[in-house]
Amino acid sequence: MEERVRTRFAPSPTGRMHVGNLRTALYEYLVAKLENGDFILRIEDTDQARFVPEALDIIYRTMKETGLKHDEGPDIGGDYGPYVQSERVKSGLYLDYAKQLIEKGEAYYCFCTKERLESLKRTIDGKEVMIYDKHCLHLSKEEIEANLAAGKPYVIRQNIPREGTTTFHDEIYGDITVDNSELDDQILIKSDGYPTYNFANVIDDHLMGITHVIRGNEYLSSTPKYDRLYDAFGWKIPKYIHCPLITNEEHQKLSKRSGHSSYEDLIEQGFVSEAVVNFVALLGWSSEDGREIFTLDELAEAFDYKRINKSPAVFDMKKAKWMNGEYIKKMNFDDYYKRALPYIKNVVRKDLDTKKIAALVQTRIEVFPDIEPLIDFFDELPSYDVAMYTHKKMKTNSENSLEVLKDLLPRLEANDDYSRDGVEKVLMDYIHEKGIKNGQGLWPVRTAVSGKQMTPGGAYEIMEILGKEESLKRIRVGIDMLTKAVSES
Repeated sequence: MEERVRTRFAPSPTGRMHVGNLRTALYEYLVAKLENGDFILRIEDTDQARFVPEALDIIYRTMKETGLKHDEGPDIGGDYGPYVQSERVKSGLYLDYAKQLIEKGEAYYCFCTKERLESLKRTIDGKEVMIYDKHCLHLSKEEIEANLAAGKPYVIRQNIPREGTTTFHDEIYGDITVDNSELDDQILIKSDGYPTYNFANVIDDHLMGITHVIRGNEYLSSTPKYDRLYDAFGWKIPKYIHCPLITNEEHQKLSKRSGHSSYEDLIEQGFVSEAVVNFVALLGWSSEDGREIFTLDELAEAFDYKRINKSPAVFDMKKAKWMNGEYIKKMNFDDYYKRALPYIKNVVRKDLDTKKIAALVQTRIEVFPDIEPLIDFFDELPSYDVAMYTHKKMKTNSENSLEVLKDLLPRLEANDDYSRDGVEKVLMDYIHEKGIKNGQGLWPVRTAVSGKQMTPGGAYEIMEILGKEESLKRIRVGIDMLTKAVSES
């Protein structure tokens, strides 16, 4: 009988969810779904100094918004709980396992003071590092018992031999061998009684039956220590899948300073969650057929972790925005309008039809803040250069533009139908009557009512939204500007 696939996302509640953590969660989810397995959420809160209470809400909210539904977790329970490490600490679970390692000679008590540890620091390749010298490994049983009885602070360290090598297998990187001399005797239990991230990780993954561990390749250097722990306990080692580093366009590690390193950053910048998930999936993975747009369900069918790349993945903001624009185009209008309305209200304070304004820009934006500069002219006619009336392709200049606006003004004043069709009829009747090209008639009108060279929609749509009074007012401004320009030329 084949082993049931079980993956876990184990975030630390220390702040916003980094794009790299979201990618890990997504890949863990996809591996489980592809094999009809289980996807578990586990909260790793052993680093109490960095714990941020509101970060728990961020984790749950992000998982919900992105559709990464877990099968077991702190909020829904399961057969392998508790799913919060601090709750597991209270049972003495991790300390019991650490003591088992001490009995096997695979770990030991360390009573060294901070001062002594500081004295062991060395500078290697410009970095200050501390390699522990196994001083406390050689304490006698009597010395250890006396220190414990006296309440002397201690940590428990992993005992890694200095000789030989350790080899581990990764599904992406293959077999990797490291010299044991490069592996430090890492701390397993800290002086506050809490397990370190690395130790708790191994214990919990084993007890929860995790079969596949997916994480960033910055953990490659820790993996030999994990494997030595699995071997020391006689446990089966899970499959490791290490993902490539995510960098910015300058090929530097994606950090908070980039302004888009977290899921919440991107949502605040006008991205939609479905597009973020899609884009994050492609940060280190590609489909066999080169396809780029996927729903979450489609990703669950197409994903193959063996196609994860080793090379760093570049967070290309230009591509991310393009992809987001594709999602906005396909959004249900009501959902889109709900997201777009705050941006419209930021720049349009007049009582205009905001749904019609929103409809004009749905296919023209990549992120929601793009809306504002496209539509701000609806609130107030901006100052503009009369040179905009001159357009070679449209065959317009100040003289013929002035003639068009003067001819159209009385017709538009007499017209009471300012629906799109009503405005179009007046303008097209005039164009046909004069025997001029559409651009010669429409360019001056659109310029006059918008004051912009580029607009989301033509003269008909703009005038319908502005209404009769405001449209005529703006056309009169255009006539005045052109009259002055022509007289001065």
